[in-house]
Amino acid sequence: MPVLDILGVLAMILTGSGAGRTQNPDPGVPLALAEARAARISNLRYELHFDIPPSPTDPVRGRAVVRFDLRNPSRPLALDFAGTFAEILLEDGRRVEAADEHLVIPPAALRDGANQITLTFQSADAPLNRNPEFLYALFVPARARQAFPAFDQPDLKARYTVSLEIPAAWEALSNGAPLSRERRDDRALIRFAETEPISTYLFTFAAGHFQMEQAERNGREFRMLHRETDAAKVARNRDAIFDLHADALAWLEKYTGIPYPFGKFEFLLVPSFQFGGMEHPGSVYYNASALFLDQSATQNQKLGRASLIAHETAHMWFGDLVTMRWFNDVWMKEVFANFMAAKIVNPAFPEINHDLRFLYAHYPAAYDVDRTAGTNAIRQPLENLNEAGSLYGAIIYQKAPIVMRHLEMLLGEETFRDGMREYLKRYAFGNATWTDLIALLDTRTPEDLAAWSHAWVDERGRPTITTRISVGDEPEAAPEVPVDVEIAQRDPYEARGLRWSQPLSVGVQFPGVAVVKAVRLDAERVTVSQWHRFPAAPLYVLPNWDGVGYGNFVLDPASREYLLKNLHALDDELRRGVATVTLWEEMLDGRVDPAAMLDTLMRAAPVEPNELSVQRLLTYTQQAYWRWIPASHRAPLAPKLEALLRAGLAAAKTQSVKSAWFNALRDVAVTPGTLAWLERVWSKAEAVPGLVLAEPDDITLAQELAVRGVPNTEKILAAQIARTQNPDRKARMIFVRPALSADPRVRDAFFSRLQDPVNRRREAWVLEGIGYLHHPLRAADSAQYVRPSLEMLREIQRTGDIFFPKRWMDATLSGHTSADVAHTVRTFLDTLPPDYPERLRRIILSSSDDLFRAAER
Repeated sequence: MPVLDILGVLAMILTGSGAGRTQNPDPGVPLALAEARAARISNLRYELHFDIPPSPTDPVRGRAVVRFDLRNPSRPLALDFAGTFAEILLEDGRRVEAADEHLVIPPAALRDGANQITLTFQSADAPLNRNPEFLYALFVPARARQAFPAFDQPDLKARYTVSLEIPAAWEALSNGAPLSRERRDDRALIRFAETEPISTYLFTFAAGHFQMEQAERNGREFRMLHRETDAAKVARNRDAIFDLHADALAWLEKYTGIPYPFGKFEFLLVPSFQFGGMEHPGSVYYNASALFLDQSATQNQKLGRASLIAHETAHMWFGDLVTMRWFNDVWMKEVFANFMAAKIVNPAFPEINHDLRFLYAHYPAAYDVDRTAGTNAIRQPLENLNEAGSLYGAIIYQKAPIVMRHLEMLLGEETFRDGMREYLKRYAFGNATWTDLIALLDTRTPEDLAAWSHAWVDERGRPTITTRISVGDEPEAAPEVPVDVEIAQRDPYEARGLRWSQPLSVGVQFPGVAVVKAVRLDAERVTVSQWHRFPAAPLYVLPNWDGVGYGNFVLDPASREYLLKNLHALDDELRRGVATVTLWEEMLDGRVDPAAMLDTLMRAAPVEPNELSVQRLLTYTQQAYWRWIPASHRAPLAPKLEALLRAGLAAAKTQSVKSAWFNALRDVAVTPGTLAWLERVWSKAEAVPGLVLAEPDDITLAQELAVRGVPNTEKILAAQIARTQNPDRKARMIFVRPALSADPRVRDAFFSRLQDPVNRRREAWVLEGIGYLHHPLRAADSAQYVRPSLEMLREIQRTGDIFFPKRWMDATLSGHTSADVAHTVRTFLDTLPPDYPERLRRIILSSSDDLFRAAER
């Protein structure tokens, strides 16, 4: 290799001067850089070593050997690195240091074909989630570059060989199977086998004081690492967790026709994990509380656990085996995981109405974003991976599965499944785009999938769907009444003039009989005529009878009035669910008075036999009470509502239903009598018959009493901290406690500390504290924090994990309904600088939508 002044070459590269002029890449991972690298690099391998000290204040240092084949070595090559220190060692011993989140290797140090680069580095702490007794690496969407130098983009898959040096008393895991453990005094060196090709965001490692559970199912060994100190809780949940994983794997192997592709299977249960789960191949992470359920767990929580496990397991094929090429298609892996999860859990819960479960799990959350001015398309453009975190949200996780169900209905289940099998086999251990999939499926149907995809995937928003009923007149000699129903759709963004194609099941309820017809709404208007004639006019029309359709359904006035008065009396549980969600959307759009909506919910909940619907009705009841009923009207309403909830609690026949009623009562209680009773329950002076409250329940109850300012608040909080056995739950409660204080100076200090990113690293703790800080009972005092919270959002997006910006805004605005706070938010939005990220602006619009609507009532 010619003798060159490496630092001189690097200087030319960085300044763009001299021959071979090249501009240093922008911070982050720009799309242009990623595309150029993907065209040049292949056969990529990382050999990584991390030296992990016992103290979270001491740095994590490491060494990497990066091997790859390269085309066109005449151009510089940039690795991504945003850690705190790195040195790159070239083959002749000279070094190049990091600059502007990249390590730029000059052409003189590259060759056509095989290349090897050796690096030493010090990792940044943020993606390693360091705690006093454990750490876990979390690199999604592009944070691997903060921990070690890498080509941090999803379409440069690599094989990883990892070794970890850790305290001898700790356990560890990574994607590869553990090969050896060597004791070195008070340290241990653990080596892991080389992995299959995976993307950087899917690579991980963790180490700490973990306990281990092992089991065998269907000839496969499973390992579960956790930090739960309640042995009875572990024993109560252990077998169900292993069984659910084994069942999900078996179902997916059969559905896809592809055996599990990543060898070993283990999972780590993380206290206060910032996501529900993360699908690292071979080493899945979960939020511990989502899998280790308490005895008081509701049916929704049990279903949620099964769905979460199925979701992460489905990712092993959809996302890990076949990965999106760029994060603009991140929704693909999430929609397939959610969609497959719904299929997987059905056999495990034969007693559940799964159409109803799908409705509640997806539609309300999707509507919560899609009705707002801040909504987005499912598939969004992305120029730099440093903005990829803002792509995530309910549109990806909840709307996209609804759209995928429509696609399956369009193709047919077998055609859809066969297309998925071909897709997985064609792109196994590689990358694909949504366009690739649509092109593959388009060959299997006469439908124009490109046009269908444009409306549902490439554009934002939902159709406004209205019904108009025509009831004809008949002579007295023939008193039968003919009925026509016209279904019309309108694009809420009228200048766009978009039309969505979807199946609808239109139902007309006559006295004593219902008539339902399937239609395809693929034009501006569709008329459903030639109904059977009946001797009376219809009671109501429900244009989304089976809950499959998606949109803002505007009922005709007579149907709206009937359903408000008779929701509780509808004779089908799915139809009651559809009507409940529809009426709630009608209330948000101002077509139903909130007081009338709350009356409907309070009539329906006590007589609802389906537990899923009870939970939904109670959730809406709490939201209506705190957000949509004016504060001046709550006090006279509270005794009636609390009495209804206590009666529901007493009448509930199962522990899970009792838990749903108790939680609702705890969260709305304000009268002295109910608060005194709740305090006796917390202190164990009185029990709730048929309901066992676990340690997390006691903590939540103590905190809910505190935010209401009950007497002896500080004694209650101190006593609960003292009696909390689990160290992680104790630490979380200590963190949150200042947000509950009756002293505004203490609350001010709590909020001020959050301006330092270091104090925001335990995001679940932060969000819980922010939620209490902005509780509706403290809204007047906490309004002062809204503007600073908005101003912090840009930094929060830069330093936090993928869901944190939206959750930060949701928690900040959750308790506010006043015109003054709405004005604060609107003023902030109106004065944003031109370079403010559009996605963050939309997050603010989405999170503030309920505030704006409530303030205008």
